[in-house]
Amino acid sequence: STQSTWDYYKSKMDNHSEYLKGKVNPLLEPLMTELLIHKPSDAVGFIINWLEKSKGSKEVKKIQKDDPGSEEENITDQEEDQVPESVIAKKRISSTRKAISAEVDGDLGKQVKFIPRVIPKTEDQNQRIRTKLQACFIFNALDAKEIEVVVGAMEEKQVKTGTRVITQKDEGDNLYVIDSGTLTCVRQMAPDQEPKFLKDYQPGEAFGELALLYNAPRAATITAKTDCILWSLDRATFTNIVKNAAMKKRSKYEEFLKSVKIFGTVENYELMKVMDAVKPMEYKAGEVLIKEGDEGNIFFLLESGEAIATKNLDPAKPPQEVMNYKKGAYFGELALLKNTPRAATVTAKTDCVCLTLDRHSFKRLLGPLDEILKRNTEVYQRYVSKPQSNQQLYHNNRG
Repeated sequence: STQSTWDYYKSKMDNHSEYLKGKVNPLLEPLMTELLIHKPSDAVGFIINWLEKSKGSKEVKKIQKDDPGSEEENITDQEEDQVPESVIAKKRISSTRKAISAEVDGDLGKQVKFIPRVIPKTEDQNQRIRTKLQACFIFNALDAKEIEVVVGAMEEKQVKTGTRVITQKDEGDNLYVIDSGTLTCVRQMAPDQEPKFLKDYQPGEAFGELALLYNAPRAATITAKTDCILWSLDRATFTNIVKNAAMKKRSKYEEFLKSVKIFGTVENYELMKVMDAVKPMEYKAGEVLIKEGDEGNIFFLLESGEAIATKNLDPAKPPQEVMNYKKGAYFGELALLKNTPRAATVTAKTDCVCLTLDRHSFKRLLGPLDEILKRNTEVYQRYVSKPQSNQQLYHNNRG
């Protein structure tokens, strides 16, 4: 009967939990970390190769030691007499189908209403958090009500210089937003190598979200470079309020951003920050995106459509077309890199969608790409001087 099947599965839940904790999680957690770090295009091949390489590792040997086999394989004939027929039939028909869950509910799927925690704080502290969240990309997709839930749930953490806030491969239960101070992020690429410096975190930035988004171990180690004040957000509030919005946005823009050539050298960890930060803007055919001579505060990535750049090369003549932009192209970096007015007018040739970064986000996220961007501005300058003869040169270099 339905009730006997339910009772059977319920009686086995503790065994399932122990099996997941003892046999599955130790294998899946390092695999998930490697997948998130490398983001391979051939995920299946990467997983197979990783499993092959892991056969002789200490972790796998530990898992295999005294392995009693799967629970289904060890159901004896005597036990089958006590198991509901519906369960035995299901086992016989689909014995090769397995369901793996990253998190197991103690009450067999029972849903519990989420009640966010509220940490008492002064209004001044709450306002400081709101200000920081406005600059923190991962919270961009939240509405005003959701922001207030996050503000209420945040807890102040004061850390001294040299304090390790998160450690690579540890489990993670909190995300942190920096109120004041600086922290350094490093990652151990291999056991016999020195940790690789990734970046310094500044006020207004968040870290620690990867472990919460993907239920994976910490991907890097972050240590206080100075005395810091951090705002800590618990896993439950993050999962119920922030996670879905952040995952949806990252999923939407990941494939496109990876196709943009300038991001070819960017760590996946940093590319995720760009995914959180970009804001989509729609333009109709004929609409001006950038006007020559204006102050420039926005960087553009053309997600769809076409646009053209025109420039006044001769005061006695109409503006000349100097660039033709297609999907995957970017523009607007000249004014941001050189702090100069816009060098040309960019107009939508067709209906367009652009992903944009403001000046602050551009400097913070694309700072390591300065040399690549500057190199491409040299191509642009040569193109402007001879717009027709250099057209092929531009397309070959810019892509």
